[in-house]
Amino acid sequence: MKNHSVEKIGGTSMSDYAAVRDNIIKKPVQADTLYQRIFVVSAYSGVTDKLLEHKKTGEPGVYSLFADSIEDEGWQLALQAVKTEMYNINILLFGSGQLLEKANQFLDERIEDARHVLLNLQKLCQHGHFALETQLATVREMLSSIGEAHSAWNTTTLLQRDGINACYIDLTGWQAEKHVSLDQRIETAFSQLDLNKQLPIVTGYAHSESGLMSSFDRGYSEMIFSRIAVLTEAKETVIHKEFHLSSADPKLVGEFNAVPIGRTNYDVADQLANMGMEAIHPKAAKGLRYNGIPLRVKNTFEPEHAGTLITGDYVSEKPCVEIIAGCTGVYALMLHDQDMTGYFDEYDNQFLSLIRRFKAYIVSKDVNANTITHYLRTNLKTIKRIRCALQEAFPEAEIDQQKVAIISAIGSDIKVSGILAKAVSALAEQNISVLAMHQSIRQVDMQFIINEDEYTSAIQCLHRRLVEVHDHGSAICVA
Repeated sequence: MKNHSVEKIGGTSMSDYAAVRDNIIKKPVQADTLYQRIFVVSAYSGVTDKLLEHKKTGEPGVYSLFADSIEDEGWQLALQAVKTEMYNINILLFGSGQLLEKANQFLDERIEDARHVLLNLQKLCQHGHFALETQLATVREMLSSIGEAHSAWNTTTLLQRDGINACYIDLTGWQAEKHVSLDQRIETAFSQLDLNKQLPIVTGYAHSESGLMSSFDRGYSEMIFSRIAVLTEAKETVIHKEFHLSSADPKLVGEFNAVPIGRTNYDVADQLANMGMEAIHPKAAKGLRYNGIPLRVKNTFEPEHAGTLITGDYVSEKPCVEIIAGCTGVYALMLHDQDMTGYFDEYDNQFLSLIRRFKAYIVSKDVNANTITHYLRTNLKTIKRIRCALQEAFPEAEIDQQKVAIISAIGSDIKVSGILAKAVSALAEQNISVLAMHQSIRQVDMQFIINEDEYTSAIQCLHRRLVEVHDHGSAICVA
């Protein structure tokens, strides 16, 4: 291990430059120097949504409009709208003058280059020998890279203006002469840097010959962050967010009831990712875990708080629930067949094959002698497709679906006698029906399937009964 850290700054935090400079750059976590740190930055909040599609609502951005109707000019209008918004970001950051002109010039080069590429591709794919589908993955990566290059260049320039020796590290491969692996691109970029004197500001997107978005989609920046930490042998990693990694969503349980976790392990982080509440992408966490690199999650706007430290070996001193999390928009898809008994594997193999085919995400699963239920995070259109294919594969089976929510009580060690009964009792007191429940022998989480309209009430009552009854102070475990 070396002495430096690798730190990632989220998009919402990036949109507040003064907070980034004063609360992150000028307040290192474990050092008395501004340097010996590498920063990987996300695009400004909302920019990637407009370049690709909205992450939550699915509202189309430039990529989606281009992919869905190549002959339509809607994507060009969307690209111009993104450019205008990014110009406005530049004005807020630079005001007026020479630095603003340089920032806009940098942006113009990227946007116009992308526009020309898409126009040329549009013309090429009008020829019968070329199919747009084969190029869409590259288009998605190219558009995504613009947001990260924009924020990294701006941040570097602003920090230099403010007397910090920042340097812009562009991993996007823009106009690169040849394709290289991700590791080669990272190693080349950092081979000549002096971390004692330079503060690298790195694009949260990196181009590689194999592509990142096909495997990680919008989680690509966390993979880059993790890989840089592994390859440079970082002592610690830090993710700066606009909130603490807390015992529950403060918006649901109240700001004064939610408490930062303080310490936990990568196993808990995986459970959170499964609920769609990523502290870090599981594949990015894997590299850190296997190389013994701890991860700290900090709140940008509370710089004095140590945040939550995540390590591979941590187990709470006393068994306890550390976080109540969950997800809505889940479909329970149930396959029941009397002939399944004794042939469960044949049924489930086909079931899983169809889920993979239609690209639905499995959150959880229940089985008994003649029934398999997969809980899928996807849209209704995909559910209908899977259901239709299941009915063709098993014409005598009963197939049903129901929209539900999943609530999970998670901790590094929840081997507490009677905790399951306590949780069920808390839900029952609020007249919340448990449709299904599950607790694994690993004792890191227990899940409750409930009606979707009872989600908020379930989070609140479980948090009151399992977390708020303890006086945790500033954190469940001080990092």
